[in-house]
Amino acid sequence: MAEEIRSRQLLHLVSGGEFERLDDVVFKGVGNLDIVGIYPSYTTADAAWKAKAEQTVDDAQRRYCIVHRHRLLDRGAAPAATC
Repeated sequence: MAEEIRSRQLLHLVSGGEFERLDDVVFKGVGNLDIVGIYPSYTTADAAWKAKAEQTVDDAQRRYCIVHRHRLLDRGAAPAATC
């Protein structure tokens, strides 16, 4: 079982956009979402997330998240996104 988990691709999606309000996760204009990229590990996704977050630090309405794509397919896994 451990070998099977290690051999799976653990892909991570970094994306974000402008929120309608600061107290909810509702994007303003879904067509304007920014897909930063898909990364092969959490470490590389985190680096991309930090770079993008730093570029938009002055825009409080704009947020970026890391979606753990591999967790979306595993029903028993922890939450699939971190923002």
